[in-house]
Amino acid sequence: MKFLPADNAHDAAILIAARGSRGLIDGLVATILPTYLVLLGFSSTRIGAVITAMLLGSAAMTLALGFIGYRMDPTTLFRFAALLMVLTGVGFIYFDTFWPIMIVGLFGTLNPSSGDVSIFLPMEQSRLSSTTSDANRTALFARYTLVGFVAAALGSLFAGGPEWLAQSTIVSEAVAYRLVFVIYGFLGIVIYVLYSRLHEVPKTSSAHQPQPLGESRKKVMHLAVLFSLDSFGGGFVIQALVVLWLQRKFDLSLVVAGTIFFWTGLLSGLSGLVAVRIAQRVGLIRTMVLTHIPANIFLITAVFMPNVWLAVVFLVARSALSQMDVPTRTSYVMSIVSPGERAAAASITNVPRSLAGALPPLAAGWMLDHTTFGWPLLIGGATKIVYDLLLLRNFRHVRPPEEKEKLASRHRNE
Repeated sequence: MKFLPADNAHDAAILIAARGSRGLIDGLVATILPTYLVLLGFSSTRIGAVITAMLLGSAAMTLALGFIGYRMDPTTLFRFAALLMVLTGVGFIYFDTFWPIMIVGLFGTLNPSSGDVSIFLPMEQSRLSSTTSDANRTALFARYTLVGFVAAALGSLFAGGPEWLAQSTIVSEAVAYRLVFVIYGFLGIVIYVLYSRLHEVPKTSSAHQPQPLGESRKKVMHLAVLFSLDSFGGGFVIQALVVLWLQRKFDLSLVVAGTIFFWTGLLSGLSGLVAVRIAQRVGLIRTMVLTHIPANIFLITAVFMPNVWLAVVFLVARSALSQMDVPTRTSYVMSIVSPGERAAAASITNVPRSLAGALPPLAAGWMLDHTTFGWPLLIGGATKIVYDLLLLRNFRHVRPPEEKEKLASRHRNE
């Protein structure tokens, strides 16, 4: 199959390029952020508070997009998000004290996770789903996810750059880290240009025009509740906090942490392609659950390892499975709503990834201020397993169109 299984390959390529650009800088920022904030004198609790502000801000903007975004021109929304990214970079360059950074984190687009929890995600998901058919939807989202995770992995690999610049006496340590946010703002400009090249959305059938949730509301709200639980667990184990735990527990250097998260990100991205094949055999929901549960068992096991390398082995093993649910989850949500409802559904189901996951980083930071034991990882892994079991119980019989067609064809042949 071609790399972009899309009817509108031009727009699909632009959206995937934008996702890669954001992934690159998000992976770098998520890895260096704890070290930079420690350099500024922030405690673990304050670091957790900043991360909480970032996630709350993303949730608020994403929720607003779900309820009123369908009334606005999609191109305008894309450009607004890119400009906000530029301003976020400027804010982190200019400010170095707690409250101003909290405010920029709240109203900006900075992403403390190696995944995507920003306002960009629902807009890109909705637009990407309109570029392909039901049969190719999961495969296209797998490629979108792959590019994002591989780019984030590369970003993590460059996490030692600021430290190297500072040690080479080219610039001071503080300036070296601020250069990361210069790159962040520059990539916001690049993404603005990319979005400007998207085709205008044709004014065709009203069924395909953005609209609020209608007949799909009950299913989407039910999924949103379950995703809230998953996101709550995920808030304890976002990349910035895992880096902080490894540093507190094992005194791991930023360069080594960056290398580790390069490999975990690479495995996470490649796993999305494997998820497509599994989904073709067992369905989207079962793929999400049957890969997610072992991943969270590995996460919990890492907490009890006596040395850093055994802990890393289980974190890497987790990464090979933990993100298989990303393209399958997105594809599933887009499949069970009408085309016009996709933008609203994407926003409302993505809000929990920020909103419900916003408070755990504050609690996790407090825990890591008081103990090096991996309570955040333990709580996060256990919570996510509960989510998996509830998702399987409630949605295993709600099938997307391609699975219904496959099941009907099998019955006809019998």
